[in-house]
Amino acid sequence: MKQILLAVCMMLAMSAKAQSTWSYGSHQFTMKGNFTAQSYSQKATGVVTFTNVPQNYEEFEALYTQFLGKTPHGTAAMMPMAMEIYGRDRDEGKRCIELICYPSNVNSVVSQLNQKFGTSKYAPANDGYHQRYLPAAVLKGATPENGYTPQSPYTVEMKASVNKHQELTFMGQGTVLYIYIMGKGWDTNQRSVEIIKQPDSDLHQVFNCPSLYTQCKPIRGTWPGLK
Repeated sequence: MKQILLAVCMMLAMSAKAQSTWSYGSHQFTMKGNFTAQSYSQKATGVVTFTNVPQNYEEFEALYTQFLGKTPHGTAAMMPMAMEIYGRDRDEGKRCIELICYPSNVNSVVSQLNQKFGTSKYAPANDGYHQRYLPAAVLKGATPENGYTPQSPYTVEMKASVNKHQELTFMGQGTVLYIYIMGKGWDTNQRSVEIIKQPDSDLHQVFNCPSLYTQCKPIRGTWPGLK
């Protein structure tokens, strides 16, 4: 009996880490990992790769509802995508942010991105505060020295935070997970993202993510942009 239970546990663990793939036109997305709202593991990891950033809200919504939004790590990896879409088109990007973010998080994200992605007499285009390349700073291979040019396909690597899951006790119900997204844009080489799973939904949401839009190291050279 113990051998059977051990075999079942091993199969479940392998299944949780198994890579799955989803496509939208010529764009391909893959995901693997073992983050879950049901239990905390300090050894949990996640990896999401994608050939292209979703081109519009329709693709982003399909990706979220049909694939990445079903896991904590998939949802966390969508935040840099939403940031990039916002940089290209404010209206489309805001819809994407509203889709994957918990309501209390939307205004903070939009307000900060307006400052980081916009220019003014106080922060012109050549000012270090203006960081249109922020979405790329958490992609594997991107560094200040190489103009935040990530490897292809784009890769978001994640690991468990030292903070254990928390049950939401205000503004609703849900389990909040803390995930580190790895990135070379900061001295810590990681950014913290909070993901919430509510009991009445199959999808996860970004509960909080201020470190994703915290100013990163100034770029050296010219950012080539993302596909």
